[in-house]
Amino acid sequence: MLSIREAKIGDLLQMQQTNLWCLPENYNLKYYLYHLLSWPQLLFVAEDHKGKVVGYVLAKMEDDDDPPHGHITSLSVLRTHRKCGLATKLMSSSHSRMVECFDAAHVALHVRRSNRAAFHLYSQTLAYHIRDVEKGYYADGEDAYDMRKTFDDESKAAVNQSLESLLPPSRPDFSNEQPPSIS
Repeated sequence: MLSIREAKIGDLLQMQQTNLWCLPENYNLKYYLYHLLSWPQLLFVAEDHKGKVVGYVLAKMEDDDDPPHGHITSLSVLRTHRKCGLATKLMSSSHSRMVECFDAAHVALHVRRSNRAAFHLYSQTLAYHIRDVEKGYYADGEDAYDMRKTFDDESKAAVNQSLESLLPPSRPDFSNEQPPSIS
């Protein structure tokens, strides 16, 4: 059984290890910690039944621009756990929190031009579109697609509706009723 949950500080080493196994762009532990301390509600992990982290999403909010928007820094799922929908669930969890917590207008990311599987996930499954091509974006000189997903009013309403479903039923309002008279 696999589950998605918010990342905790104890997950950072496993997140980094997943990154090292799967991606050519690697980050030092301090970078993961910075994300976790700054935007804890945007980082999610996928874990197996033994509690092993098998995937993660590292995300942040861009502070300098208006309207507020998010950025996906890194997404990784171990090869042994791909094609299970984990990447989609991790991304959707982070997207929802961007809207819920920061009222994000959109989210952006970069993806290698050669990474066809990731490009398909972003463009076909998650409805990102290409904004630009950044020449030589990666350390090895490969170009990146600069991609964006806009959170329209419909997707924001869906987030709000799912949040409302988590709330307990409201109590009846008796504030306008008169107390019974005792005679």
